[in-house]
Amino acid sequence: MPGDESKQMLTGPEVLKHNSQDSCWVIVHGKAYDVTDFLPEHPGGQSIILKYAGKDATAAFDPIHPPDTLDKYLPSSKHLGPVAMETVMREDEGVDEEEEARQERIKQMPSLEECYNLLDFEAVARRVMKRTAWAYYSSGADDEITLRENHSAFHKIFFRPRVLVDVTTVSTSTSLLGHPSSVPFYITATALGKLGHPDGEVCLTRAAGTHDVVQMIPTLASCSFDEIVDAATDKQTQWFQLYVNKDRSITRKIVAHAESRGCKGLFITVDAPQLGRREKDMRSKFSDQGSNVQASAGSSVDRTQGAARAISSFIDPALSWKDIEWFKSITKMPIVLKGVQRVDDTLRAAEIGIAGVVLSNHGGRQLDFAPSAIELLAEVMPALRARGLEESFEVYIDGGVRRATDILKALCLGARGVGIGRPFLYAMSSYGVAGVERAIQLLKDEMEMNMRLLGVTRVEDLRPDLLDARGLSARSVGSPVDSLSLGAYDPLVAPGQRVSKL
Repeated sequence: MPGDESKQMLTGPEVLKHNSQDSCWVIVHGKAYDVTDFLPEHPGGQSIILKYAGKDATAAFDPIHPPDTLDKYLPSSKHLGPVAMETVMREDEGVDEEEEARQERIKQMPSLEECYNLLDFEAVARRVMKRTAWAYYSSGADDEITLRENHSAFHKIFFRPRVLVDVTTVSTSTSLLGHPSSVPFYITATALGKLGHPDGEVCLTRAAGTHDVVQMIPTLASCSFDEIVDAATDKQTQWFQLYVNKDRSITRKIVAHAESRGCKGLFITVDAPQLGRREKDMRSKFSDQGSNVQASAGSSVDRTQGAARAISSFIDPALSWKDIEWFKSITKMPIVLKGVQRVDDTLRAAEIGIAGVVLSNHGGRQLDFAPSAIELLAEVMPALRARGLEESFEVYIDGGVRRATDILKALCLGARGVGIGRPFLYAMSSYGVAGVERAIQLLKDEMEMNMRLLGVTRVEDLRPDLLDARGLSARSVGSPVDSLSLGAYDPLVAPGQRVSKL
């Protein structure tokens, strides 16, 4: 009976008694959990949990964790049952002036039809996203040199277009890892989609399905893996990006599940034995985590970690080439190494039977001064061709892509496809599924137009002779005439300062 059930419910005051390191309960989605034993194991450290000890942690939990996290990682004995939420005391946080100002900016957002290119979405997102979310999505490693070079490197390559070619009919379709795609680009894996939109990565899935674009599902998604797969259409191609867990039994289980649910490629991230220092993200977390929070032992809260480090401590720094054979033994999915940054590593991957590589520096978020992917591609492809490996081995790149001309340059140099991450996050954060769909359509339209102007009607006809890539030998950081990216780029700031939202 409802009356009996209500008597079994915990009350807010009962939960609030357990608000220390010695006995820590939290409320998530109206249910209480005993996380005392989990405190030392939490990837983000104890401090962030202790901030919500005895309280409702739902708002902080949702953007970071898939909904099945507690069921997966917390024993059923620690599931304490439902809480009568009307008895939970709501803290009076006062007027959040920053959030009020953000809501005003949201009301003044330009219409979706006023966004004409990917950098438009970035500029809008910078104005309307929560500060912590923007800091996580936009941040790069250290001085963010590689972050900017990823984009500016494309500006060193110019076209050599053909003329007097019949370009009445142009096709952007291709195949990626043997599966058809309407375009030679894909939505690459990016973490924590719910920081930008309540529906998280499912927004990307739905837009990808509408446009027949491949989606790479991230290990560190805010939505559960099954939620993302369930949102896909029957014909939709999805890949899975893997951060390798220190516990190989967990990794085996994750890979087997991805294969059983129909993923068509396993992309193993190899450039993140440790997460890089993303200082905008770290500064944001420093100011956001409560200054009054202390563990019961009296030690001060460690506020030096950003969202990236808070979710990544499980990644195995011991991952090495000797593990590749084991991966080949546990899955039939084609294996691609994501984050390769050298010619010799690319050749080694090809020679040991890997399906391909993604030339990538993790969006400039790992090692600062790592090479841009387009620059590395220009070195990798001649080496593969010299060994006759270019047909059997697929090379992808990601990082810094903002225009279809960037994609076309990569394809001319020999890339099979191009991954795009942040721009789709910005479109999603600003306009939801409709924003991602428009961003994809804008790229499609740009591709078709520029292929015509190049004198090319098929993706297969994009060749190196259509480019003048001699400028790649000169490195630079940013471009004074690149007004679009300068208008969207969020510069580093000194401690205690904030970037104006304009």
